[in-house]
Amino acid sequence: MAAPKKGRSASAQSRPGRSLALILIAIVALTGGMFLSGHSTPRLGIDLAGGTSITLEAKNEPGQPNAINKTNMNTAVDIMNRRVNGLGVSEAEVQTQGDRNIIVNVPKGTNSEEARKQVGTTAKLYFRPVLATEVSGKAVPASPSPSASSSDSSKDKASDKATSSSSATPSATATSQGRAVTDALKADATPSTSASAKASASTAATPSPSGSVDPATAKLQAQYAALDCTDKAVRAKTGDGIKPTDPTVACGKNSSGQWQKYVLGAAEVSGTDIKSAAAVFDTQSAAGWKVTMDFTSGGSNKFADITGKLAKNQSPQNQFAIVLDGEVVSDPYVSQALTGGNAEISGSFTQTEAQALANMLKYGALPLTFKEASVTTVTAALGGEQLHAGLIAGAIGLGLVIIYLVVYYRGLSVIAIASLMVSAILTYVIMALLGPAIGFALNLPAVCGAIVAIGITADSFIVFFERIRDEIREGRSLRPAVERAWPRARRTILVSDFVSFLAAAVLFIVTVGKVQGFAFTLGLTTLLDVVVVFLFTKPLMTILARKKFFASGHSWSGLDPKRLGAQPPLRRTRRASAPVDTKEA
Repeated sequence: MAAPKKGRSASAQSRPGRSLALILIAIVALTGGMFLSGHSTPRLGIDLAGGTSITLEAKNEPGQPNAINKTNMNTAVDIMNRRVNGLGVSEAEVQTQGDRNIIVNVPKGTNSEEARKQVGTTAKLYFRPVLATEVSGKAVPASPSPSASSSDSSKDKASDKATSSSSATPSATATSQGRAVTDALKADATPSTSASAKASASTAATPSPSGSVDPATAKLQAQYAALDCTDKAVRAKTGDGIKPTDPTVACGKNSSGQWQKYVLGAAEVSGTDIKSAAAVFDTQSAAGWKVTMDFTSGGSNKFADITGKLAKNQSPQNQFAIVLDGEVVSDPYVSQALTGGNAEISGSFTQTEAQALANMLKYGALPLTFKEASVTTVTAALGGEQLHAGLIAGAIGLGLVIIYLVVYYRGLSVIAIASLMVSAILTYVIMALLGPAIGFALNLPAVCGAIVAIGITADSFIVFFERIRDEIREGRSLRPAVERAWPRARRTILVSDFVSFLAAAVLFIVTVGKVQGFAFTLGLTTLLDVVVVFLFTKPLMTILARKKFFASGHSWSGLDPKRLGAQPPLRRTRRASAPVDTKEA
């Protein structure tokens, strides 16, 4: 009866090599991935690597003289922080300075131009009907325009029409431009499509006398005729002070990369009507990256209404412009009302452009308008000195831990030091991979979190070693002592690591900036401690317990029964709780 039990016990103890092979494979795979990705070092934060510091100054908007206040400034900081930090560990710092300035520090290695666009863009989004459009300075050649669709069958119908429709309204002179604007505004104000077409044709054939044009239309005509979208200064002023309910002119790039100018009607849908947005890759067509949007219930009704009206018009008045902060980012056409409550923006986006647009729409519009006051380069001299001092302190601490392990645990210190090395390798490789994956940046507090983790990891080894020594003190030999000590040590280690991880998680949630780097690193190393103890320390201890040096209780093994106060004879197994049948034996 005892033989099968002994066989099962031997079988359970004979597989530590599998765990060691598993963690070795994981280390090799992660290390290979690190070198293949081209990121062999962790990305450093601004205090260690330097970077760019951007100063943004809040501006008063027309009709809102008291908009610059503490509440709006704090809201703007929160939105900017979420935009540039994503998961909160890319270490871009956003903070207020004074009553109307916001400082944004972007670490080296981050696309500073993209970050400047992310933080400075107010993300005021409007859907406006297109009344007239042309390439700035020349007529638009016939080319397919982007399409808008919902997730239902209307997507295919919209795409079919893309090969035949054009977003061009040719215009050669300022006079004809003025007539185009007048006709477009009349068409926009006329409910009947057929009537609008007749009026447009009549007006195009017979120039309207200047006295019949109202001042607002005349002003818009002049703006459209003079608009040169190739001039950056002109584009920056386009849309300033324009109310959403007023027609306006705007600029945007077409699929050929040319600047195109537009006359746009009053806004029909705003960014506040969007519930969520995401960048996705379209595998079903050659459109590439696109931005999907889900509307609120009210926004869905507005969008269905405007697309239903536009579907009755001829090009380009069957298009709507998606205007972000005064610039047209896409001008899709529609062939029927989109009633699904969602839509897609496609317009030859790159992955970065699609993600940036979705990010700004997802996190909302800034409550204030900002202008870029200054952009400066930040050096890493001070942070480098602090890192040097911190690494020296960490090396001293690690050296003291190793000396303590060698003096007190002797041969067992080999297991502890090997486990620390495995934990360090995993931590380094994962930090290097997390840089390009989620934007993780290693700053000084994060380095402190890694140093604190040395103590947490060493504590797990000490708990396990002390449980083994307790079993030996009770008179057991090493191999049974290891197996009996492990369940008790395992519970203690899991409870201790759970408390550390919980503290790190709470700290990560309730804090911002650099403190999050400390909490993230602490939580990551705590999880790795569990992995290393279960897949490396315990299996290695099981293997070494079979070696004569440790099993015989050598005086330098750290498991000498005499030094531990054990009383011979040593017991290899516990006494049977019931008498054994001698006949069966």
